[in-house]
Amino acid sequence: MLKSARKQGKADKDAEGRMPLVEHLRELRNRLLKSVLAILVVTIVAAVYYRPIIDFLLEPMLSSVGCAGGATVQRNGSPCAEMTTSGLTAPFSIALKVGLSAGIVLSAPVWLYQLWAFAAPGLHKNEKKYALSFVAVGAPLFLTGAVLAYKILPQTAEILLGFTPDHVKNLLPVDDYLDLVTRMVVVFGIAFELPLMLVLLNFTGVLSAKRLGSWWRAMVLGITIFAAFATPTGDPVTMLTLASPIVALYFIALGVCLLNDRRRKNNNPDADLDDDEASPLDLTPAALGEVETVPAPSALPEQADGGRHRINGYDDAT
Repeated sequence: MLKSARKQGKADKDAEGRMPLVEHLRELRNRLLKSVLAILVVTIVAAVYYRPIIDFLLEPMLSSVGCAGGATVQRNGSPCAEMTTSGLTAPFSIALKVGLSAGIVLSAPVWLYQLWAFAAPGLHKNEKKYALSFVAVGAPLFLTGAVLAYKILPQTAEILLGFTPDHVKNLLPVDDYLDLVTRMVVVFGIAFELPLMLVLLNFTGVLSAKRLGSWWRAMVLGITIFAAFATPTGDPVTMLTLASPIVALYFIALGVCLLNDRRRKNNNPDADLDDDEASPLDLTPAALGEVETVPAPSALPEQADGGRHRINGYDDAT
């Protein structure tokens, strides 16, 4: 069932790798199923060992609000927050949430490869070799975003809990906290994939570096607005912590696209032309070389007497 649609239709495969819409939809379905299966397998394994994982996730929160080691107040003097669960099924739900978060993050190389494999047929044969490079770069980028989200959790918790009124104690449900962690990890990880998506669109010929460069103001503004909505606190420091590396990665992606377009133009000067656009013609006349003299033909035997001798009334061979 998960066999690639391109392999199923290998017998009548188009020479240029084109497929009908139904085959594309079948291919997309197969790629999505493989990605979901990979996430599901990692989620089940992580759910079994969820206790060390949840301790790892709770550590930034406990450290930032000063609740570790039996403390009763935070470093800023506010009441110490306590992590709580509510309900009989809450621990099981927490285990599932921890497993799902770990499944999405740790299976990133698999679903990133499936994403690339779906778009790779749009590339030329000499460009498909970048598939492994895409995964090799995409997985660390996603993990970098996830680690960044984990690192700013202490600051996020301290800012949010700083609004607690005096003499009020915080009871933080663990499942709500895990929802926040999952949201930040996934959002930060996917945000770090944006430059790689732009490079993918450029390699497949959908987006040119010239057009991408003309969007730089809108891209910087859009990334900043996205960071403001993605960060739960909304404070400038956390927002810039997310926006700054994404903007830097965008300009790095723009540089890669410029180099790729230059390479394509060197290999094919007409690569930027539309299918119905004629290539420019060089109408400059070529320089003439040295004129070669051609000797005059010798006179025919019948004309040797100066035309006095006629054949059938004509003075030449005709």
